[in-house]
Amino acid sequence: MTEPVHKILAGEPRSVARAITTVENGGSDAAEVMRAIFPHTGKATVIGITGSPGAGKSSLVDKLALHYKDQGERIGIVCIDPSSPFSGGAILGDRIRMATLGLDKNVFIRSMATRGNLGGLSRATVDAVSILDAAGYSKVIVETVGVGQDEVEIVKTADVSVVVLVPGMGDDIQAIKAGIMEIGDVFVINKADREGVLRTQKELEALLSLAHRPDMWNAPIVKTVATESKGIEDLSAAIASYLEFQSSSEHSIDRRRAIARWRLTELLQERLLADLMSRNGTGSRLDELAAEIAEKKLDPYSAVEALLQKPDR
Repeated sequence: MTEPVHKILAGEPRSVARAITTVENGGSDAAEVMRAIFPHTGKATVIGITGSPGAGKSSLVDKLALHYKDQGERIGIVCIDPSSPFSGGAILGDRIRMATLGLDKNVFIRSMATRGNLGGLSRATVDAVSILDAAGYSKVIVETVGVGQDEVEIVKTADVSVVVLVPGMGDDIQAIKAGIMEIGDVFVINKADREGVLRTQKELEALLSLAHRPDMWNAPIVKTVATESKGIEDLSAAIASYLEFQSSSEHSIDRRRAIARWRLTELLQERLLADLMSRNGTGSRLDELAAEIAEKKLDPYSAVEALLQKPDR
């Protein structure tokens, strides 16, 4: 294994960073790391911060993490950045925006690429969160890339999902209501010093009144000005309130089971794809079929069938 488990569990930053790199790159070492640390997970509170681009998510994460740090907690932050379609690497670095916070020994910040996942989360994000959990970080904040409606994936990894909006969004609220609006446990109207905050609040309240959650939780709306640290305590209180509600709700076990099922399905899909691609000749066959599709000689569905056919013995 790349890193001794005891170093990860002790929260040594370099060991934690290398372990996350291992799971991000995949392979047999990644499975070995996760098997070793899994029994030590389940203690951290995972907070998902999602919302439209430009809503000020990074600033909010920065101030929220600072708030928790001042309360004596160790904070892990995973920032999901847009990926380069060519290299798969992150183009933007939220870490740069949190440079001061990142110098603190009780704060660990990691930027990860979406690697083309439209849900805004790479598969490795779930494993990275588990590593930070096992390493003793009591709060793990996941900030997503802000791709809009498809970003419902965050709910599958977070104990509490925070949706960030800004005044004057107007039609944007209507556009995302079918996706993000349904997964928010806490809603934040950031940049609340701007004009139109009351209208945005009313629109949000109207939309939330139409949604009926199975657990009957009424998602609170918190107004913040993250750059001035205003409303951060209110946000922290709203998060704590939902976590307390969730712990006493019969739906909490259903949520954990749904997360476990999704994670198992994701790993299964990845493993089956890896097994298929490892067959002799599959790589070249893939290129041949792709060329035929590009030249309109073959449709993608027939190409998939051709790839799945077992080779003649």
